[in-house]
Amino acid sequence: MKIHTFRLHPGQDLKLGIDKYTEEHNINASVIVSCVGALTKATIRMAGARKFNTYEEDFEIVSLVGTAENGYSHLHIAFSSEEGKTIGGHLKSPSIVGTTAEVVIGEIEDLSFEREFDESTGCKELVIKKLSS
Repeated sequence: MKIHTFRLHPGQDLKLGIDKYTEEHNINASVIVSCVGALTKATIRMAGARKFNTYEEDFEIVSLVGTAENGYSHLHIAFSSEEGKTIGGHLKSPSIVGTTAEVVIGEIEDLSFEREFDESTGCKELVIKKLSS
């Protein structure tokens, strides 16, 4: 596994920043290893919901997990407010970085992640392919 580390700055979009990084570095398969930082705006979709919820205040990112490949990511986030209230869900855009977002991703060099429509879920789902050596 090859490790990539980068920082997103205030005003940048967390999801779009990760997508842009994987596209610019031609990363075909990766996982989020760590993300430390803050958001001033968070947009998420809750489990089973069709609509997005948007929250605007200062938040700490307490967890970010997911997969990413060549300009696309499937990310779940948990973030906490000043009072310690934690909210989580499927990360959507716009989700705006506050002071910083320090992102570490692990590139899985012998795999390729792709998305294909799955009739059973009605969504594009992860398909994992082994790259030829």
